[in-house]
Amino acid sequence: MATLTVRSEQSPIQEYRVRDGETLTIGRSKHNDVVIDNLGVSSHHAKIDAIEGKCLLADLKSKNGTLVNDALVSLHWLKHGDIISIGDHTLFFIYDEDEQEYSSEAENCEQTVLFDVGRHRPIHSKSEPNAGAQRSDEVAVGALSFLSEKRSDVRLTGKEFAIGKSASSDIVIKGLFVGRTAATIRKKPTGYYLTYVGGLARLKLNGQRVVKETIKLEDLDIIELASQKMQFRYKQSDT
Repeated sequence: MATLTVRSEQSPIQEYRVRDGETLTIGRSKHNDVVIDNLGVSSHHAKIDAIEGKCLLADLKSKNGTLVNDALVSLHWLKHGDIISIGDHTLFFIYDEDEQEYSSEAENCEQTVLFDVGRHRPIHSKSEPNAGAQRSDEVAVGALSFLSEKRSDVRLTGKEFAIGKSASSDIVIKGLFVGRTAATIRKKPTGYYLTYVGGLARLKLNGQRVVKETIKLEDLDIIELASQKMQFRYKQSDT
């Protein structure tokens, strides 16, 4: 689908394949797909989600930020030839020849969404993935219910929610092996998607381990991380 070429004065050139339906994580931690051993790079710095032929770069609340073509971004739909700067490394994003048409489509739509991933804007789903076509007067919003302890339900009304042991995470889960950002749940027009980001604690969905893939959540799905167990539900909004 695409190739990410990483260059640095201190390191040899490395190339990584970006495949549709997968996630490529970038950071200083050895658990990332692209490891950048530089103190200016956060442990889990950024990631690239390949979604239906297009690639979305997301900064994972890194300390020093992620640049695309010298502009600071939080989310950015990658285009053929984009230059990503992370720490002292330069990453060149190149679509395969038969995929470059998607780059042109991305250029004609909103290319970069500049907002803090930790600050959420309310957005509503126009369809309920678990129930087929939904009436136009109904709006379903995802929510997480905690099964292993008494905690209030969390409504997923934003674009992206971070799960991990960092105090800045939207859902904080403690544990020695839990990553600062262990996983994310992203809201897309087609539903909610769960992605593993990092950490030694296993992320499971309905008992199956989630490693690199991005998985669409369905009503009543069970998410497990360390000792925490949560159930994903669709709930009607108050609108």
